[in-house]
Amino acid sequence: MTKFDVETELAKLKAETRELRQKRFKNSRLNAYRGELVTMYAEGATVAELQRWLKTKRISVAWTTVKRWLDNRG
Repeated sequence: MTKFDVETELAKLKAETRELRQKRFKNSRLNAYRGELVTMYAEGATVAELQRWLKTKRISVAWTTVKRWLDNRG
């Protein structure tokens, strides 16, 4: 019967936790226009207007995506 080694088991668990916590998503396409989006929103542009502006830049996203992005980064 092998002896239980707490330190080894704990090291395995910590390594597994680090692996699980790694970033699982890509950067948003909206990040390229962060300055413009935040400035226009601060000046009174609506989320729907920002969505239309992004469409002129060939970025098609739902207005809810723009709203969530602004809430997190704006």
